[in-house]
Amino acid sequence: MAQEKKLQVLNALDAAKTQWYHFTAIVVTGMGFFTDAYDLFCISLVTKLLGRIYYYAPGSPDPGALPANVAAAVNGVAFCGTLSGQLFFGWLGDKLGRKRVYGLTLLLMVVSSLASGLSFGPAADAVMATLCFFRFWLGFGIGGDYPLSATIMSEYANKRTRGSFIAAVFAMQGFGILCGGVVTLAVSAAFDARFPAPAYHDDPARSTVPQADYVWRIILMFGAVPALLTYYWRTKMPETARYTALVARNSKLAAADMSKVLNVDIITAAADVKEEEDNNNNNNKPRDCRAGFGLFSKEFARRHGRQLVGTAVCWFALDVAFYSQNLFQKDIFSAINWIPKARTMSATEEVFRIARAQALIALCGTVPGYWFTVAFIDVIGRFAIQLAGFFMMTVFMLGLAIPYRHWTTPGNHVGFVVMYAFTFFFANFGPNATTFVVPAEIFPARLRSTCHGISAAAGKAGAIVGSFGFLYAAQGIGVRNSLFALAGCNLLGLLFTFLVPEAKGKSLEELSGEHEDDEHEHQPEEDTSKTVPV
Repeated sequence: MAQEKKLQVLNALDAAKTQWYHFTAIVVTGMGFFTDAYDLFCISLVTKLLGRIYYYAPGSPDPGALPANVAAAVNGVAFCGTLSGQLFFGWLGDKLGRKRVYGLTLLLMVVSSLASGLSFGPAADAVMATLCFFRFWLGFGIGGDYPLSATIMSEYANKRTRGSFIAAVFAMQGFGILCGGVVTLAVSAAFDARFPAPAYHDDPARSTVPQADYVWRIILMFGAVPALLTYYWRTKMPETARYTALVARNSKLAAADMSKVLNVDIITAAADVKEEEDNNNNNNKPRDCRAGFGLFSKEFARRHGRQLVGTAVCWFALDVAFYSQNLFQKDIFSAINWIPKARTMSATEEVFRIARAQALIALCGTVPGYWFTVAFIDVIGRFAIQLAGFFMMTVFMLGLAIPYRHWTTPGNHVGFVVMYAFTFFFANFGPNATTFVVPAEIFPARLRSTCHGISAAAGKAGAIVGSFGFLYAAQGIGVRNSLFALAGCNLLGLLFTFLVPEAKGKSLEELSGEHEDDEHEHQPEEDTSKTVPV
């Protein structure tokens, strides 16, 4: 009886019609991802400028550039923080509840974004070290946003449109990448107009004006703005009903919380479960509020081990390719001569051209891909989208790598950019979205945030490999062979997709097996008091 009463709350959420609060939740949780993407990817827009400002060598025929180890650290240190934050906040979200730690991640992002723009030091290496320190903690806050936002949205949503809602949260990442390009365009254009400078080959010393040091600081600090705008609304979000009902075991509070924000028929459920709560209070038998198997148990390995391996490896393989493409597209565009040689531009003009290229790729490939996933994920399913996405990414990567010399010849740059944009399109209308969605659906509520954090951390391990490895690989084996390696990563993700179940149209409890667990837990114990020993 108690089990049926608790299920009334969960079934009411699964059957709820799409309402205004669902869209409010998408915006509030999605703005975190908007900020995440802005903060993670805006650094790639200003690394060339950092090299010109802090590593200028008088008499050199080319502008200053970050040393390979410094460039790798500046680009990759935020991912190290993100990986740590995903594991820590994923675990904390299951331990303390989603709501209690949700605002903390946003505050950490705000403080670290501002501090990154205030990185100072007596020498170039000191400035870079300070910047890396604050970007690590920025990444730590960003990391917490992954498991918490995905889990919160999955537990708020109804089962009919759950995939679209979670994908819409993640799709805000595309707007964050686009916003990074737009903000950089605006700031660099404004400084170029106010403080014009000659090209480097005309006057190396004057090609980087002193005021250019403000450009990268303003761009990095702007990341605090969207996070600040949504902090208040995050603090007002109630705890998810599934966490309250299934983990905290308080169905009455779960029904009451959801009644405040969703127009669903759970008033009856709230009244019914009062009896359940009263019975629990009068029951002298102690109650385990975190009953069930743990993460490191044999039972978890039997039920969900294969799934966790699948979600983690797919996310790892995807992020090796995805972040390599995003962070180093400026180097690829320079290699194919789409962006002019650095010596032919001033510092702020180079920033403008890099931002314009990235914004164009985001507008034509990245953003549409995200929203195609939102539109079709609950129609054709997660599995098909992920499988097709990995396959098409492999095809387009090979299409770039095999005839690479053709793409680098004059007149063929447009074709390369189109092909490159298609790899982004199928990454986002594919595994970049589904690897975020699925781990928030298939694991038990008491371990959902933790398992999503583990899967996401595997992804960020891939991003670290991509950000550090691609930099050295491009210098060592060349861009062409690096593209072959990325195609191999996509093929690996395609193979491991077969370990991940389809979640379309099923409730979270069906997917995780929690219905069966609760039914078993509430079965009456066998009466052995009258057994006569033989």
